[in-house]
Amino acid sequence: MNAQKRLAVTRERKRFRVRKRVLGTAERPRLSVFRSSKHIYAQMIDDLSGVTVAAAGSRAKGAKPGSNIAAATEVGKKLAESAKAAGITKAAFDRGHYRYHGRVKALADAVRAGGIQF
Repeated sequence: MNAQKRLAVTRERKRFRVRKRVLGTAERPRLSVFRSSKHIYAQMIDDLSGVTVAAAGSRAKGAKPGSNIAAATEVGKKLAESAKAAGITKAAFDRGHYRYHGRVKALADAVRAGGIQF
């Protein structure tokens, strides 16, 4: 198995390890984070019905471009606003296979500052 394949398998295992403990419902959707080298995205998902309740990303119109801490904070604020508009006050945080620091932590802190509890 080459190094790239081994890395993909490791990431998948980490993602499933986190996901088996986190489930989104209509009252408390799962806040899923995806970060790439250029952008960061977050969405709130109701896993029981398979619906995305709210979403935000650094590629959206009027958003701060990039995948740095400032862009992650902006995405977190936008997500909190759209979740509040949808009537969401609580969420279950799904960091995926990413460590909880840097951009992921900045996004989570911004969502908390916006009034969403998790």
